[in-house]
Amino acid sequence: MSEFDSVSSPLKEKTDVPSGTPGSGLKKRLGIIATCAVGGSLVALYAVAGPFIAPALRKICLPFVPATSAQVENVLKVLQTRSGSLVDIGSGDGRIVIAAAKKGFQAVGFELNPWLVWYSRYKAWREGVHRGTSFHRADLWKVSFAQYSNVVIFGVPQMMEQLEDKLQRELHISAKVVACRFPFPTWTPDHVAGEGIDTVWVYDAKAFKTRTVVKATEGL
Repeated sequence: MSEFDSVSSPLKEKTDVPSGTPGSGLKKRLGIIATCAVGGSLVALYAVAGPFIAPALRKICLPFVPATSAQVENVLKVLQTRSGSLVDIGSGDGRIVIAAAKKGFQAVGFELNPWLVWYSRYKAWREGVHRGTSFHRADLWKVSFAQYSNVVIFGVPQMMEQLEDKLQRELHISAKVVACRFPFPTWTPDHVAGEGIDTVWVYDAKAFKTRTVVKATEGL
């Protein structure tokens, strides 16, 4: 045997190894399956959770941020001597409306996100207050609130001045307005309850409507 015969050529050794082994093929298939599973899970999660966390398509963006238990309690506390109709502007998952209905209010929620409207109706039915509640998909700027004696709003600073003007025009003089998280810019609250993000400001329609009349008279 010659010296060249006793030494294996690197090229020969490389061509003797199969291009694809059963182990590498299995790993590739498992990788594809895992990628598809993760991708499918993310798509499913977005489909379910997306409508609940994404801002509704409003002129002023109102993302869905659920009210805390303390916020709900503060709203009910400042309205404990009140009765009649109540409207929650941007009602989200319906927790304020449902809690108010349990206290005897005829409570209504307006929400632009259809998924949240349907979820609120289901939740009200499950908690046995569906006869005392109603939920509607509507743009708050296209709805009149004249018929409601109690108004609750979880707003954002960008919308409060415009909403202030709207409520000032529409509400009856006996109405009460409760603002959560952010106060109205020019109205003076009659009462404030809670602290931090759980703060609520209570406004008497008689006070802010009278103030508007006085300012209009002074301008003559």
